[in-house]
Amino acid sequence: MSIAITESSASAAEYVQGIYDQVITRDPHEREFHQAVKEILDTLVPVLARHSRYREHGILERLVEPERSVTFRVPWVDDSGSIQVNRGFRIQFNSAIGPYKGGIRFHPSVYSGIIKFLGFEQIFKNALTGLSIGGGKGGSDFDPKGKSDQEIMHFTQSFMTELYRHIGPDTDIPAGDIGVGAREIGYMFGQYKRIRGGHESGVLTGKGLQYGGSLARKEATGYGCVYFVQEMLAAKGLEFRDSRVVVSGSGNVSIYAIEKAQQMGAVVVACSDSGGYIHDPLGINLETVKRLKETQQLRISEYVKIHPHAEYFEGCAGIWNLPCDIALPCATQNELDEDAARKLINNGVKAIGEGANMPSTLQAIQLFLDNAVLFAPAKAANAGGVAVSALEMSQNSMRIAWTFEEVDEKLRHIMKNIYRSAVAAAEEYEVPGNLLAGANIAGFLRVADAMLAQGIV
Repeated sequence: MSIAITESSASAAEYVQGIYDQVITRDPHEREFHQAVKEILDTLVPVLARHSRYREHGILERLVEPERSVTFRVPWVDDSGSIQVNRGFRIQFNSAIGPYKGGIRFHPSVYSGIIKFLGFEQIFKNALTGLSIGGGKGGSDFDPKGKSDQEIMHFTQSFMTELYRHIGPDTDIPAGDIGVGAREIGYMFGQYKRIRGGHESGVLTGKGLQYGGSLARKEATGYGCVYFVQEMLAAKGLEFRDSRVVVSGSGNVSIYAIEKAQQMGAVVVACSDSGGYIHDPLGINLETVKRLKETQQLRISEYVKIHPHAEYFEGCAGIWNLPCDIALPCATQNELDEDAARKLINNGVKAIGEGANMPSTLQAIQLFLDNAVLFAPAKAANAGGVAVSALEMSQNSMRIAWTFEEVDEKLRHIMKNIYRSAVAAAEEYEVPGNLLAGANIAGFLRVADAMLAQGIV
């Protein structure tokens, strides 16, 4: 029996490698997408070895290819009267368990490979929530930094003038991501409503509370990350209380991860932005960070002018040099590499919670796993935002509004269930404690079984 299992595993591994090679051959320049595919597919080998039906029905071949990819031109007029042109993207990756759901990112780094990586991850993240939402993602290489409100409105209206053709409350429901907050969602919703001629509140999530948004949505990703890590710590007899925590970034996810960690008694000693990071050994003053980043849109370096005992360091990568018990990478993809992982491990880090999408490289993740560092992967720990987006959709459908406490309790429950699902899947497929593999397997099984039930579509 053991020989048969070994042969089956070898065959499954060979099959997975073939799928991965095909992905690279088809789109050789999409490095981020390659990384996401490899991270997920490698953990599925034991599933494919045990269940031949997924190979027989070409599930992986279909999973790695989006159901639909849209690329479009976005012309707009800047404040000087000059015409600018950006690219827009929407990847509708998989709708096996529900309508496409995933954010829109505005950042100059955006291209097809980043949108495909985000959309591919979204399939499994959304499946883990237990809610009926498929995976999608969108965005543009437009950079909102330094733009006036008028310019942002002109761009987002032009963006929606094309995007509206491809979305709808039962088809594809975008949300925000990097560079897309309440202001951008508001402008897009207004343009969609203007074109469609009706108030379809369920077509976008992350809306303002005045027109169909949900309480606790802006807090959801950061809070959810901390809730997941809390479960992971508790299983080992650990907790946030009195732990030193480093959080990268100072945007929406980071701010509310800091807030919830502090509420749980942690001492958050550092955060960052694209220019550098601050170290406050007494604990980050969150009200100052909120004022600088949410209200005044200033650089994090301004923090030390208000709190002179803190230090500011140029270059955001150096934040991982700081000793900490818990690290929460909440900024962007691949911010935590192999060298940073080694520094964290050498400084005694006990747990990593990925608040951003794919913030750790494959090499960094392997180091954490090899050194028994508790590791909460993004598709599980980062799922709070999309979970509350789905709860916003539910409220829109029922024409009701839940209280902050009601939404927060539902979020906490969802994150606990995601943790339990990842633990159970890891144990069932003989990789106990490996939450990366467990989350991938649990998400895959839900999507793959739905695809099997629906035939070849």
